[in-house]
Amino acid sequence: METTALAAGSEIDFSFMSLFFRATLTVKLVMIGLIIASIWSWGVIIQKHLTYRRKRAQSEAFDAAFWSGEPLDALYARIGPEPATASERIFAAGMAEWQRSHRQDGGLIPGAAQRIDRSMDVAIDRESRQLNSNLTVLASVGSAAPFVGLFGTVWGIMHAFQEIAVMQSTSLAVVAPGIAEALLATALGLAAAIPATIFFNKLSDDSDAITSGYEQFADEFGTLLSRNLDG
Repeated sequence: METTALAAGSEIDFSFMSLFFRATLTVKLVMIGLIIASIWSWGVIIQKHLTYRRKRAQSEAFDAAFWSGEPLDALYARIGPEPATASERIFAAGMAEWQRSHRQDGGLIPGAAQRIDRSMDVAIDRESRQLNSNLTVLASVGSAAPFVGLFGTVWGIMHAFQEIAVMQSTSLAVVAPGIAEALLATALGLAAAIPATIFFNKLSDDSDAITSGYEQFADEFGTLLSRNLDG
């Protein structure tokens, strides 16, 4: 009898597609949702990786131009009214407020340093929000996908027990397919959640590092302007 059960179990197709098509509608929807979430997560991961690499390169290029000795007014004029990069936008925000703080007689309106700092802080906050956009997708997938997969597993096992009751048999041929289909949902949930969690942490650190670079530049630029104010 045991040999017959093993033979019947060996004839069952346990490939991914077979397990998917044998699953109930609810479990199929769970699997499809998890696959979509995984693809979405990888799209965000790749897009953010490319964006952060471009942002770092742009910051390095602008820092080289800023510290090259070129007059700040000339650099501001060369950037133009529509800066192309984040570093340029932060610099332009400070320079715009610097120019607005001059009276027609050449003197400075009181509180110029504070207004310049606030203008750059607003620009940094805007760039930081852009850097962190869509990271909530990774956080949501990383936290919810295992539970969604577990729901699919519980539902699949419940269906498997119903089949056992109907068939009135606990042989491997009856039990194995239902359990395998149910566990596939958990596997898909973990496959979606693990990369999303890992890359959410990494990309969050990268975003914080880039934002910290913007803040450091703003502090250095503010210090440079304050020397001119004191002079």
